[in-house]
Amino acid sequence: MKKERIYICIDLKSFYASVECADMGLDPLTTRLVVADPERSEKTICLAISPAMKALGIHNRCRVFEIPKGIEYIMAQPRMQRYIDVSAGIYGIYLKYIAKEDIHVYSIDECFMDVTDYLHMYHMTAKELAVRIMQEVYEKTMITATCGIGTNLYLAKVALDITAKHVEDHVGYLDEEIYRNTLWNHRPLTDFWRVGRGIANRLATCGIYDMQGIAEADEDLMYQLFGIDAELLIDHAWGRETTTMPDVKNFKSKHNCLSSGQVLCHGYNFTDGKLIAKEMADLLCLELVAKNLVTESVSLYIGYENGYDKPHSNGSIGLPTATCSAKLIMNYVEKLYDRIVDPFTPVRRLNLSFNNVVAGEYQQYDLFTDPAELEREKKMQLAMLDIKKKFGKNAILKGLNLEENATTIERNRQIGGHKSGE
Repeated sequence: MKKERIYICIDLKSFYASVECADMGLDPLTTRLVVADPERSEKTICLAISPAMKALGIHNRCRVFEIPKGIEYIMAQPRMQRYIDVSAGIYGIYLKYIAKEDIHVYSIDECFMDVTDYLHMYHMTAKELAVRIMQEVYEKTMITATCGIGTNLYLAKVALDITAKHVEDHVGYLDEEIYRNTLWNHRPLTDFWRVGRGIANRLATCGIYDMQGIAEADEDLMYQLFGIDAELLIDHAWGRETTTMPDVKNFKSKHNCLSSGQVLCHGYNFTDGKLIAKEMADLLCLELVAKNLVTESVSLYIGYENGYDKPHSNGSIGLPTATCSAKLIMNYVEKLYDRIVDPFTPVRRLNLSFNNVVAGEYQQYDLFTDPAELEREKKMQLAMLDIKKKFGKNAILKGLNLEENATTIERNRQIGGHKSGE
């Protein structure tokens, strides 16, 4: 008989805000604190708010101006490198109890663990082990954690997201039977992992508002609505999940790409928008070289300034050969930009992707390519990477990075679009 697996999913409560409170010697559970960049406008999104702010009915990821004026709070500037360092330290605590092969880091503040083979060794239940780990995290960092325990990965996540919120010790447990008995009629559906507004809205048009409705719906209807994704949705409605930790660890995507995106601080005109696209292409080319990769095509998405009656633009362009040459790729990005972008509407959002990325050994040449020239360029790119690694990302720059509306210098000081805090 196949051994039943036991998974735990641990989430670090209001992680960024808790780190800021802990560093100030304040209690994250009672301190009113918001993590947001005060140098940006009131429309900037709060990266995190403390539990004390949530207790006042303020929603996480709100904008600064949405916080009621009468509420006093501390605003902490984002320090992304600090959060990464603290997260790495907490991962080190996890490794004291669980081998890395049985841990899947889901995000900077959340992870899954397969604890099945550890319970007998520690002479503990899954809850006792989870509480022990959470206690050590709190003792070392002052950060409170919540936990979901389940007989599969999906149930562990749902136990964390829904069940743990309604129990005093913040540790939820679900197996398939408990799931169906307690959560089949839970609403809204968007509380469940992997059910977004779009899916919930399509289900609502068919009179389906809960997991029981999905489980009992006609399967043909579900496949008409969601295609192959209906299989996963139906399994989750019954509390089933076939993916295991080895499956997660061994997964490799069939299609690889590198991408970069940014939201500009204001609307950029056509020319300045093109400058940003070229800067992004240049940085992605350096990433290709650093990872010994080449790309076969490029895709570009452009979002325009709000208030203009203009839908977004997007398109792709194939390269003559698989390459990592910044000179060649930037030329094609410029062509693509000229082709798809409206020259009369300010640009506010850009996303650039290098598609079908493969190992550098697959680099090809056509009749018009000078291999010696490409090799010289690659050596120059490798030298730039070496300088940046030793002296910082802004130690060596190109002329376009020094133009008035360029963003690379500022973005090199950020992690994930926010200040690193270094």
